[in-house]
Amino acid sequence: MNVYQSQIITSLCQISKKDWNSCCFNDHTGHNPFLSYQFLSALETSGCATANTGWQAQHIIVRKGATVVGVMPLYLKSHSQGEYVFDHAWANAYHQAGGNYYPKLQSSTPFTPVTGPKLMVLNPGDKQDVQGHLLKTALSLVNKLDISSLHVTFAERQEWEFMADHGFLKRLDQQFHWLNEGYGCFDDFLADLSSRKRKNIRKERRLAVANDIEIDVLSGQDITEDHWDQYFTFYLDTSHRKWGQPYLNRQFFSLLGEKLSDKIVLIMCQHHNKYIAGALNLLSDDTLYGRYWGAIEDHRYLHFEVCYYQAIDYAIRHGLKKVEAGAQGGHKLARGYRPTSTYSAHWISNPPFRKAIADYLTHERNAILADQEFLSYMAPFKKG
Repeated sequence: MNVYQSQIITSLCQISKKDWNSCCFNDHTGHNPFLSYQFLSALETSGCATANTGWQAQHIIVRKGATVVGVMPLYLKSHSQGEYVFDHAWANAYHQAGGNYYPKLQSSTPFTPVTGPKLMVLNPGDKQDVQGHLLKTALSLVNKLDISSLHVTFAERQEWEFMADHGFLKRLDQQFHWLNEGYGCFDDFLADLSSRKRKNIRKERRLAVANDIEIDVLSGQDITEDHWDQYFTFYLDTSHRKWGQPYLNRQFFSLLGEKLSDKIVLIMCQHHNKYIAGALNLLSDDTLYGRYWGAIEDHRYLHFEVCYYQAIDYAIRHGLKKVEAGAQGGHKLARGYRPTSTYSAHWISNPPFRKAIADYLTHERNAILADQEFLSYMAPFKKG
């Protein structure tokens, strides 16, 4: 019988980069940069995801002997900000009933609505045993802390089903992803679209850069601190308009460039030799992840060009399988991005409240699936 030992760590400095990434980066878990030691430690070191911002690390480490065989990113949270799977209504209902919804436990990448494994395992042969031990440890922590709930968001479907078998409630949502059907160039992709949509995209691309806009696609050592200074200005502009307060600080982007330079694609726009807009993308082996668009000048269609069409172009040129363009955004459908399911699992401690949430999630899942079916039919691709 395998014997596992669990440990809760309150900082990534309590585990080596090698031990964490050996579970995060391998052939069966994939190579999602947002779950890497480098990305998560940049959030922690910069002060963006710490106890002071309501993200107290409670990461679970599972060992077999001296070897780390499983990890689970986990945070004790005092709010529901920066998650993109919304439970504010649950929190309000819980408080109205006289309970304390916060703190809660959250397994996710802070400020990042990207699907990826949360029950990460070193060896595929031990997968179910180690994943079960990770969940058991997380639920023991719920009981120990006497808190309302545990949430695992943007999980992979296998984990979603596995957690449901262990008593978690299943929640479904959707994003819009672009899929590479073996295209050799952007025109090959356009050839799959209906004539009207194809003409519209060509028009948008032409007009986006018509006002002497130049687009630079930067990666690796080509990205300088000056680029990050300029880009951070764009990020702040969007953050103040959308959220009121930015989640990320300037130091985070420097750390990201230092620790993950080979996984970054920074798309910057110049107007009359001055940077005026940009979008950050991160890379895995087969996916481009779009993040954090910002601009200090308004140019029609430039957002679509930089965030969607440039991303598609890059993915085709580099043989990537898909582009994930972030949360929400039905306008992505007309640009060739398809509705795609995202999965989260929720453990609710209070039995009556758990039943109410379970009933709600059943209706929500049915509505999401019906919407996906409709949106798939409305996608701009040639019918048949």
